[in-house]
Amino acid sequence: MLEGKELLEKAKLLSKKSEEEIAKGCGYVGPSGRILRKSFYRALIEAKGYKIGDGRQGKNGNRASRGRKTEFKTKVHGNGNLLIGHAYTKKLGLEPGQEFKIELKKELKTIYLIPLN
Repeated sequence: MLEGKELLEKAKLLSKKSEEEIAKGCGYVGPSGRILRKSFYRALIEAKGYKIGDGRQGKNGNRASRGRKTEFKTKVHGNGNLLIGHAYTKKLGLEPGQEFKIELKKELKTIYLIPLN
């Protein structure tokens, strides 16, 4: 992701393109391919010389971060699926493709994932 003077120069070169293409051309793309618009715009503002905070306010508390937090809870979706998010698999060091045996303890309504490899 470009920042500062490099960001301004690249954005200027791409100025005839769409906002999405400019952000992408400056490297503001997440691992899933999603355009990181907020990060891109913040970087542009800072590159122009404006100092801005990180968007969060602390205990004095007006506004907390809107990002997702690891809460160790989930819910069953309308389609019956139960999702365990990236934050949790990352925390356990699990890798894509890793396989598990699922054990159910029906009386306790508990699900165990047992690694197979």
